[in-house]
Amino acid sequence: MKTTKVVATNRKAYHDFYIEETYETGIELKGAEVKSIRASRLNLKDSYARVEDGELWVFNMHISPYSHADIYSQPSPDRPRKLLLHKREILRLLGKTKEKGYTLVPLRVYINDKGKVKIEIGLAKGKMLYDKRKAIAERAAKREIERALRERQKSK
Repeated sequence: MKTTKVVATNRKAYHDFYIEETYETGIELKGAEVKSIRASRLNLKDSYARVEDGELWVFNMHISPYSHADIYSQPSPDRPRKLLLHKREILRLLGKTKEKGYTLVPLRVYINDKGKVKIEIGLAKGKMLYDKRKAIAERAAKREIERALRERQKSK
């Protein structure tokens, strides 16, 4: 039985992008960063991933310093962190991100059943403003339909 604890999700990514593919990656962490992640002390907002020199890196992912660890040994909260993925997958992502409009976005951070911290990244294509408005309108219409169905069930 697979049990995962989702630590953080990037809800803004689903609003701003069409997610076409997802990949599960490991992450290289230092010191007490794992303890901070287990305590849900991280933020994925405005973070992104990029291939540099044949390696996959995540930028702007903020992991707050662990409060019970030595202050002087704490790494910078916003430092770039290396993501662990097979070489051929990295090369495939590099080819895809060279295409117009594609980017790599961290979608969620979770701890798998073996206790390892994993990041799900998505190959994403940006939405235009009218697409975002359309998605919001569809969600509102769906909510209204569900509300009407509930009211109808109550009245019977």
